[in-house]
Amino acid sequence: MRQAILHVVLPIGAAVCGSFQANTGAPQPPANVIVKSGELALHALLWQPSGSGPFPAVLFNHGSYASTDAMPPGDPATVGQVFARHGYVFLFLFRQGIGLSSREGTADGDLMTRALAVDGQRGRNRIQLQLLEGEEMNEALAGLTFLRALPDVDPRRIAVVGHSFGGSLSLLLAAREPDVRAVVIFGGAAGSWGASPQLRSRLRAAVDRMRSAALFIHTANDYSTEPGRALAAEMQRRKLPHQLKIYPAFGAAGDGHNLVFRSLPTWEADVFAFLAANLR
Repeated sequence: MRQAILHVVLPIGAAVCGSFQANTGAPQPPANVIVKSGELALHALLWQPSGSGPFPAVLFNHGSYASTDAMPPGDPATVGQVFARHGYVFLFLFRQGIGLSSREGTADGDLMTRALAVDGQRGRNRIQLQLLEGEEMNEALAGLTFLRALPDVDPRRIAVVGHSFGGSLSLLLAAREPDVRAVVIFGGAAGSWGASPQLRSRLRAAVDRMRSAALFIHTANDYSTEPGRALAAEMQRRKLPHQLKIYPAFGAAGDGHNLVFRSLPTWEADVFAFLAANLR
């Protein structure tokens, strides 16, 4: 039987089962759209649900990738289709140097790998924070602006979902954008938490400033479950709405960290109940 470690604080009157149900109609194929961020023309895949809007919407912030560790091509559709089926406009933004945006700029993973080779872990940590608070943040903000402006999107019902590096980015984004209503973090900072005290400090400060409800997700064999535990505890201390779910180990460590793409049945019901309760 699947078990989860769960701490819950929900807004008063929040629905447990949620009001958004999965659409019965098949979602439309995604559109390949361009999101401008400064001089960059970033590609994104946009899924829209069947029916008529306005719809709640989700920006997905993917993890860090390098040219030697490319994003599996099927991963965007894995998540895009399920969010559209549940009635969400879903924007999967490819940040610079990655996936469909591989010809725009340099991948964050390459930049951090170079810094590690030259300056060691401290150098990598420094570049990681510069990316999270600089160019990568600008790109995420551009994606959020694009999503809000779509005619079928209800700008009052926006959530951000992030994986790994993109989970850290999503928390920092939500701290800057009070209109983001909910944040779902899959394995956020799991590979960097122990090695970067600066990142730990930034993320704790971010959850202190957030108005969004947050759902932190790990598997027991993620690279670390400490980020979710620590950040959920910080939100608990401040009586902010949050959930923490730690699912049983899944496959090898890499599989566990990539749960968002590798095992939708594990998290689907929990994530959409959380979003429904907080995007009413």
